[in-house]
Amino acid sequence: MVVPGLWQQVVEQLGTAVAVIDPAGRIVAVNPAAERLLGRPAAVVYGQDLHDLCHRDPGGALVPREHCPLLRALAEGRSARGDDDRCLRGDGRLIPISWSATPLTDDGVSGVSPGMVVLIVETGADHRARGELAERAERLEQSERGDQAERAARTSALENLAERLTLVAEITDVLGQTLEVDEALARLSRLLVPRLADWAAVDLRVGSRQVQRVAVTGPEGRDAGQEDWRGHLPPAGEACPPLVQVLNGGGPVLQERAGLDAPSDSPLAAVHGAFLRATGAASVITVPLGSGLQVTGALTLVRVDAARPFDTGDLEVVSDIGRRVGLVIDNARRFGQQRAVAEAMQRNLLPPLPEHGRIQLAARYQPAPAGSQVGGDWYDAFTLRDATLALVIGDVVGHDLTAAAGMAQLHGILRSLAWDHSEPTGAVVDRLDDAMHAITTVPMATLVLARVEGPDTGPWTLRWTSAGHPPPLLLTPDGNAQYLEAGQGLILGTDLGGSSRRPSAAHALPPGSTLLLYTDGLIESPGSDLDAGLGRLRRQALTFAHEPLDTLCDQLAARVPPGSTDDIALLALRLP
Repeated sequence: MVVPGLWQQVVEQLGTAVAVIDPAGRIVAVNPAAERLLGRPAAVVYGQDLHDLCHRDPGGALVPREHCPLLRALAEGRSARGDDDRCLRGDGRLIPISWSATPLTDDGVSGVSPGMVVLIVETGADHRARGELAERAERLEQSERGDQAERAARTSALENLAERLTLVAEITDVLGQTLEVDEALARLSRLLVPRLADWAAVDLRVGSRQVQRVAVTGPEGRDAGQEDWRGHLPPAGEACPPLVQVLNGGGPVLQERAGLDAPSDSPLAAVHGAFLRATGAASVITVPLGSGLQVTGALTLVRVDAARPFDTGDLEVVSDIGRRVGLVIDNARRFGQQRAVAEAMQRNLLPPLPEHGRIQLAARYQPAPAGSQVGGDWYDAFTLRDATLALVIGDVVGHDLTAAAGMAQLHGILRSLAWDHSEPTGAVVDRLDDAMHAITTVPMATLVLARVEGPDTGPWTLRWTSAGHPPPLLLTPDGNAQYLEAGQGLILGTDLGGSSRRPSAAHALPPGSTLLLYTDGLIESPGSDLDAGLGRLRRQALTFAHEPLDTLCDQLAARVPPGSTDDIALLALRLP
């Protein structure tokens, strides 16, 4: 829950004790000031119950757990504070303290707090009378004793710091859960508004000179008109207002109301200024998304309450958020480019289907959802030397460009082997397995190789071998659907070593029947087992069995369960 960089740079340098406890009240982190106040090193206090370890009443007795306001606040997930408590130090001394606790929040889904940040200030006459800071501590003690308001303000400032740390931690966690730019920005906006700002706008560079406003988020009930601010922004012009400075690689900018109404000749600044006036902006922060030369856009945050303007602490936090968001956007764009290359390569390697007498053929390839990588699924159909029709469906292990390249290698080798020898399908697959490690980069793969034998007028026979692949599905005109589970052998790459050969199977194909070869993306889904997926495919295939072959393929590909992360290849054959 604690952000390592900010904890190291900020919290550990604070003169006020900070401790983090988990939902059970156990200490999971302390800063050096807390070690000094508790009189115990961090290694000793980690894992111990903060209440049992040091919480005492003015007489030195352990406060009953049911009477402890800190534990009640922890259980209820709310903030709390105390001004007249005692802390038992490691050396046995009892010191007066005040404390403030703020709950850490999760991602907003479970509603369960992962713990609290507790800030502890010694209020006694001997506060920091020890050590090299004795003189400064004595002055602070006198000031605290005479000015309760100042102590409350300091505690409030530390509470704000804890809230900022929590917000940055949550944003880091949320942004790491997606490679979709739109989804990442939507999640970011839901965290920033209203916790840090009243309005948020995100602008992205979409070319060397083009900027698009992709997100605008405001208070609930202020949705009307938000669409007017989205879309392509006009050119920047010759002027250099803060938004243009940031988009061109400048640093973050904090603007107060006095500087928001300054006229500008920049068309972009004019549109942005109108947006700020429409929101009633009193204080504005604009930061780059990214850092250095890798600026992908700008984040603008607005507060409308003049009594609560942004400060330099807010500017630092938002700048850090902007760097993180820029990295996510840059990674998402790079991933999208790689995925587009892999998908284009894979589609170009999938062959056109042949004309083979009166037999109908149809095929579909559907890449995985955008959040996943392209896989190595493929199909093939070609006429062999003896005029029989060969059918192939396969899946190379992996989900990247390497898998797509391996698919291309197997595709070419299998075509050559099947054309070169008229032999059982099991023998062809065995020869492919023998050659795979020697002349390809593919570690493992599954496939079905089938031959459709018979004259153009029938009868027809299917002969096939499966190397660890899902079984073909045969739909007959009488309304039956049967998985052809014979002919099963080990997957390619398991190194049979010549001791065992893959079997070949045969089955008669009735006139008017439909044969489906498919990859596992059509039957696998999160939270469902393989038998359930096979049953679902059987039912869906029977529902559309009497539709044209292209319609059947479209319907099956469109009914993949939500949440699937695999690509799909489907090859269908229908006899006259």
